[in-house]
Amino acid sequence: MAPTPAIAALAALALAAAGPPQADEPGYTLADAAAFAEPLGDIVDAEADRYRRMTVPVTIEGGGPYRFMVDTGSQTTAVSRRLGARLQLPTLGTATVIGMAGSKEVELVRLDGLELASRMFDNLEVPVLEAEHMGADGILGLDSLQDLRVVIDFRAESIAVDDARALGGDRGYEIIVRARNKKGRLIITDAEIDGVRTAVIVDTGSQGSIGNLALQRRLRARKLQEVTSTDVTGAEIVGRLDVPRTLQIGGAGARTMMLEGLYVNYADAPAFAALGLADRPAMVLGVEDLRMFDRIAIDFAERTVLFDLPGGARRPRSVDTLGA
Repeated sequence: MAPTPAIAALAALALAAAGPPQADEPGYTLADAAAFAEPLGDIVDAEADRYRRMTVPVTIEGGGPYRFMVDTGSQTTAVSRRLGARLQLPTLGTATVIGMAGSKEVELVRLDGLELASRMFDNLEVPVLEAEHMGADGILGLDSLQDLRVVIDFRAESIAVDDARALGGDRGYEIIVRARNKKGRLIITDAEIDGVRTAVIVDTGSQGSIGNLALQRRLRARKLQEVTSTDVTGAEIVGRLDVPRTLQIGGAGARTMMLEGLYVNYADAPAFAALGLADRPAMVLGVEDLRMFDRIAIDFAERTVLFDLPGGARRPRSVDTLGA
């Protein structure tokens, strides 16, 4: 009997083949980092891969370590074909993976004994993808991150995964924004781009920021540089780059922040439709823009996203805070 296909929606795993300049843009360059007191939870050293995303070492059934990318935009954990064959992971049939550029039917396997720091995950149903499209041995998706807080420290190039209390609570974060949970992802609904209310997904698996066509139409965005991106399925999508004036996050009496100089690639990405966001303005906030901050924390248990801004002279001119 033929296996029943499963749906594994991965929201934003695009690898921008061409992107914004980085050398002299204030929004993409941070000065030398100051010392940072490490939180009390489990800490794993992280390295920035060739797409400047964050990967961490994990073990599987005691073997490894293997490089897995922490991806807060991916519904599921995934493994590379090479790693799946090496570990002889049992097949479960097939799954349809929805990437930023397209969808593809891939093999589905069972993964047991996945360990990140002191956390162990068993009986995960994971799609098999090609390593060259992921840039890593695998992906840590939302099925491995629920009920936890993920803290990415861009100064120390480290990732901490634990409960919020073990990671120092909310101490040191200037901006704390509540988010809505939709299919496991945290979506910031209290955000505006040039005055247009926009749903924002903080995605550590996307190199650049990507807007949907509904946002492009509402902003009447200019059509600037053409950008071709490749997603985890190997599919390509062509978009247009533009620079909105401001992105404001937060509100309703809470402290807010204003970001300027973001490069947004507008594209008709099927991942937005998979999340029910095709017809309303929405944007994926990628790693290049997240690097403006010293730290970010994505707390799935409390449904909050926390931002630690650089202080003093190290604060980019493109970041400002409003209110209190």
